[in-house]
Amino acid sequence: MQRFKGVFSRRVRQHARLTGPLWMHGYHDHALRREEDLRVAADYVIANPVRAGLVACPGDWPYWNAWFVGA
Repeated sequence: MQRFKGVFSRRVRQHARLTGPLWMHGYHDHALRREEDLRVAADYVIANPVRAGLVACPGDWPYWNAWFVGA
């Protein structure tokens, strides 16, 4: 992840002529090792627009659905 972020950041900065950080301070990745972990992560991501106050329920967000929801 560190290598990806470094290469990606350099290319974005060169292309967009940006300065400063592109990633939030304290970002960390987390490996999903089990099917249960995937569902927990998916539930968290799907609920983000509700927590942000953008919609009343996840189904109201036009991009909420994913192949693993309801599988």
